[in-house]
Amino acid sequence: MDLKEIERFVGKQDVSFVCSVDDDGFPNVKAMLKPRKRNDLKEFWFSTNTSSMRVRQYQDNPKASIYFYHKGLIRYEGVMLKGTMEVLTDQATKDMIWRKGDSVFYKKGATDPDYCVLKFTAESGRYYKDLKTESFSVE
Repeated sequence: MDLKEIERFVGKQDVSFVCSVDDDGFPNVKAMLKPRKRNDLKEFWFSTNTSSMRVRQYQDNPKASIYFYHKGLIRYEGVMLKGTMEVLTDQATKDMIWRKGDSVFYKKGATDPDYCVLKFTAESGRYYKDLKTESFSVE
């Protein structure tokens, strides 16, 4: 398995799935747009609402996973990364991933108190392709 190949695969996906843990210990999955920024397979940054249920869940329990997949006509490929999610509200981080069109969702712009950043840091992963699954470490 080639980690660079997995990085390229992740970079091509338009949708990602983030998973948090609720108060009862159950996983909660949500589809999101692809990360705004990423550092290889180690760090991923997403934008979201500070007031969201998911933000509270990550503040209570930072354990998280993210998943990317592609389903073709006869081929399925996916990668799951396991790690932790931080909720960041500092202005420098918010400015780093802000996009002009975000003002549709956050009327006060990058300084909107309901705008924050989720930073996922991966520890390990599982990769599925061609009927084979492999685990890997992220360093």
